[in-house]
Amino acid sequence: MISVILGSQWGDEAKGKLTDMYAENADLVVRFQGGNNAGHTIVVGDETFKLRLLPSGIVQGKDVVLGNGMVIDPEVLHEEITELRSRNIDFGNIYISERAHVIMPYHKQEDVILEDLKGKLKAGTTKRGIGPCYSDKVSRIGIRFTDLIDQATFLEKLDTAYSIKERFFKSLGYDMEVSKDDIIKAYAGYASMFGTYVTDTPSLINKANDAGKRILFEGAQGTHLDIDFGIYPHNTSSNTVCGGACTGAGVPPRSINRVLGVVKAYTTRVGAGPVPTELTDAYGKHLANKGHEFGTVTGRPRRCGWLDLMLVKYAHMLNHFDGIFITKLDVLCGLDTVKVCTGYEVDGEVMDHFPANMDVLARCTPVYKEFDGWDFACDEVLEKGYDSLPANAKSYLKFIESELRIPLYGVSVGPRRHETFTFKDIF
Repeated sequence: MISVILGSQWGDEAKGKLTDMYAENADLVVRFQGGNNAGHTIVVGDETFKLRLLPSGIVQGKDVVLGNGMVIDPEVLHEEITELRSRNIDFGNIYISERAHVIMPYHKQEDVILEDLKGKLKAGTTKRGIGPCYSDKVSRIGIRFTDLIDQATFLEKLDTAYSIKERFFKSLGYDMEVSKDDIIKAYAGYASMFGTYVTDTPSLINKANDAGKRILFEGAQGTHLDIDFGIYPHNTSSNTVCGGACTGAGVPPRSINRVLGVVKAYTTRVGAGPVPTELTDAYGKHLANKGHEFGTVTGRPRRCGWLDLMLVKYAHMLNHFDGIFITKLDVLCGLDTVKVCTGYEVDGEVMDHFPANMDVLARCTPVYKEFDGWDFACDEVLEKGYDSLPANAKSYLKFIESELRIPLYGVSVGPRRHETFTFKDIF
């Protein structure tokens, strides 16, 4: 059985927490897209783990897969594995798709150069080489892990790619920051380090599914950062929607049994681009401070606003969520008023869909449903149960569920594993 956990907004919805939680009952956890531009924070007891490449299920000791749809910086992967070992985490097997692409030093340099040249069209990237690596994949000059562990093939492909990048950078007035010899030396070490991890992961995943294993797919970023359906060009470089799980892991669509959409109880966004419900007042500061809204990977402050159901409804259309899990409800505690965006008005008309044109999105005025605020102590409601939540908080949750017409699978009221109310399993 395959279940997929996806972000319904702009990422940072606490997918890592839920993946970690649901991974307890999984046999295999798979990440299918993105690179170390994504960060998943997991809190276990008094320990906090910040992962960038490894699927969150690794903290549960599960076997994990880095799928073919990912772009992987071997230096970062080595750092993550080393840190987990130093913290005595007993993890399972790590499998890397032989078709996953390798981030090279020149990709990072190219990322910085291109962002500086884009002006107002810059994506607000993490400058970790993700986009340029995907660009090389599409241009068919990329280097995959199957190439990395074959020295002759690696040298041949690197020679071609390096020559192209050298000429490209020179045309823009830049020299290559890392020599080809230094790359060969460093990446020969990575080939030796990760050679035993590299395998045909689509066969591994499909065989596990045929054998009745419980497989959890973990998405990175969120639906509205998707390269096709996100707020282009202020989005990421991969397909973050459910369809990306099929192409990024190598499984047929009919093999996916359940899709869970993660919905943060409010809206956050890292990077450039319009955010219709963004708050720059005291309410926005409350969300940022109480929610500790800073990027896991970059440390950048997140832009905060009221929950935007136009975002989530469009995500549901693209992914067909079987259920939603609302996270960080506790962050809304202490506010006198809580609002939810139910639609957009632009140029005097109410929109019935999420716009693709960023100039239109920037002119959208949210239509709000208003709720009286609430407050609760996390430990107290966890001890007494879901029914002990304040009536206003439960009305807020019921409204979201009825407005989206998607069953509520659970609610998170804190960052730790146990700080959740779970109504339905995903396996």
